[in-house]
Amino acid sequence: MATLKEIRGRISSVRNIAQITRAMEMVAASRMKRAQEAIMAARPYSDQLRDVLGRLAAVVTEEVDPLLARRPVQRIGLIVVTTDRGLAGSLNANAVRSVLRWVAQRAEGASLQIEAVTVGRKGRDALRRTGIPVAAHFAQLGDKPRFPDVTPIARLVVDDFVAGRFDEIAIAYSSFISTLTQRPVIQRILPVEEPELEGERARRNDEYLFEPSPEAVLRRLLPHFVAIDIYRAVLENNASEQSARMIAMRNSTDNANELIEDLALVYNKTRQANITREMIEIASGAEALGG
Repeated sequence: MATLKEIRGRISSVRNIAQITRAMEMVAASRMKRAQEAIMAARPYSDQLRDVLGRLAAVVTEEVDPLLARRPVQRIGLIVVTTDRGLAGSLNANAVRSVLRWVAQRAEGASLQIEAVTVGRKGRDALRRTGIPVAAHFAQLGDKPRFPDVTPIARLVVDDFVAGRFDEIAIAYSSFISTLTQRPVIQRILPVEEPELEGERARRNDEYLFEPSPEAVLRRLLPHFVAIDIYRAVLENNASEQSARMIAMRNSTDNANELIEDLALVYNKTRQANITREMIEIASGAEALGG
């Protein structure tokens, strides 16, 4: 049975841990608000750009730009966005599990070569353990990722796609749904997907007028579109990371407080047992002396 000194030491240690996790929760909460505002501001632009480029891709030929080339898919480049640090609950584990499931489904019954470009140390380490080749790695984008931070990633995958090293480029990240919910997402970046239109809209596709021409607009926007999609994924993952870390640290603080209460109860019971034993010993000694 633990002594009173040992129990007091455990209570002190757990109380220190609770103070640390509480502080980390407050830091993550402040960063989460900023990250949520960033992704909410970026989503409309990214969605509209994807829709416009999809419509452009539907009315031009693949010869207009090499980024539109549709080849038989034999080599896939997968950008995997995770965090550099842990203590974010199951965020990274869910993302990696989703990537492995996607790779297994795509490779089933086909001789596909899949290489990863990792953004974040956790994803890189996990993919290396599973044997998926990591072609390149980017880290330390920080808690305030900027658009220039992702341009080297976009330039790398665009060059590889144009050179024919990859026939398809996809990106995996954790999409921010709410403070309590983050969902792993994997979507294709290149070649550009055409939007799904119905009926007369699909036949005409004339909701936009492009000047000087659809081809010129497409050539100018395609590289920017790839960088914007990657930037959005990084912002989504950053908001998911801060939310998941805040919730994980809150749960850790709550668990530590519950453990402190349990240890305090054990401490009081042990102290009472010691007092009772000492009183019995005193009474027994007094009775023995009186006899």
